[in-house]
Amino acid sequence: MKKAKVVIIGSGPAGYTAAIYAARANLSPVLYEGFFSGVSGGQLMTTTDVENYPGFPEGVSGPQLVDQFRKQAIRFGTEMITDDVIDVDFSQYPYKVIGKNNAHEAYSIIISTGAEANRLNIPGANEGEFWQKGVTACAVCDGAMPIFRNKDLYVIGGGDSAVEEATFLTKFGNKVYLVHRRDKLRASKIMQQRAMTHPKIEILWDSVVDKVEGDTVVRSVTIKNLLTGVEEKRPAGGLFFAVGHTPNTAFLKGQIELHDNGYIKVVPGTTQTSRELVYAAGDVQDHVYRQAITAAGTGCMAAIEAERELSIRGITD
Repeated sequence: MKKAKVVIIGSGPAGYTAAIYAARANLSPVLYEGFFSGVSGGQLMTTTDVENYPGFPEGVSGPQLVDQFRKQAIRFGTEMITDDVIDVDFSQYPYKVIGKNNAHEAYSIIISTGAEANRLNIPGANEGEFWQKGVTACAVCDGAMPIFRNKDLYVIGGGDSAVEEATFLTKFGNKVYLVHRRDKLRASKIMQQRAMTHPKIEILWDSVVDKVEGDTVVRSVTIKNLLTGVEEKRPAGGLFFAVGHTPNTAFLKGQIELHDNGYIKVVPGTTQTSRELVYAAGDVQDHVYRQAITAAGTGCMAAIEAERELSIRGITD
């Protein structure tokens, strides 16, 4: 089995940034990009326009940005492996990282497998339909785009995140409708008050989005009242899912300490997990910000922390 000073599991801004920093520190990182588990590059690969990443004043497409990250990591000597990690053995050191077709012994591991935005199977809102053509799962990422400005926008959800997304969208939309299938929100009291008193937010109780329609972009949504069964087609410029995220941690099989919400627990101010020389970067440990720039920042942190600890242990060759 091949040995590696640093094995990075997962790509995207966190994984590729960790690889750049680790490679420049002469750690010869190995990065498992994923394959069947999802497209390498993470959620940015399904994002059409990224307008808030520093250094791109005219904006850049998600895939283009990811490609730049990847090329930079390769330039400094990262070994890319297009494979899914199916298991990690922490019972002995060096740790064993096991992919479907590859395996490595790792003196340190950086986990950057991200989190998937939960979506609902609504006709018109799926891949190949209006996903990323007016349907998205990140208001902060996409809400300022021209297609959403001065339009009626719809947010699905009832928790704090849904209220935050709706409130953010009021800066750009004509009116924001919060669609919730129950008769009360799950959000905290202060967030509920914010939603109910905001002049540009209206809550559609006991309701679901039944259909999304449009031409090249979203033009309307059909709202169904669950109590009456009545359906109403309404004009819409965008639909935002705010029904939570699922961190990609199943392959760890409970060997790393997690928060109650499933995200990897790290020592505050670091990327250190409950396992020595195992670090977590990006959305897999961040349920608050979930931005490309913050993911990249924690990828940098993880690589620096790994390099320092390996150096202390004399693992440099």
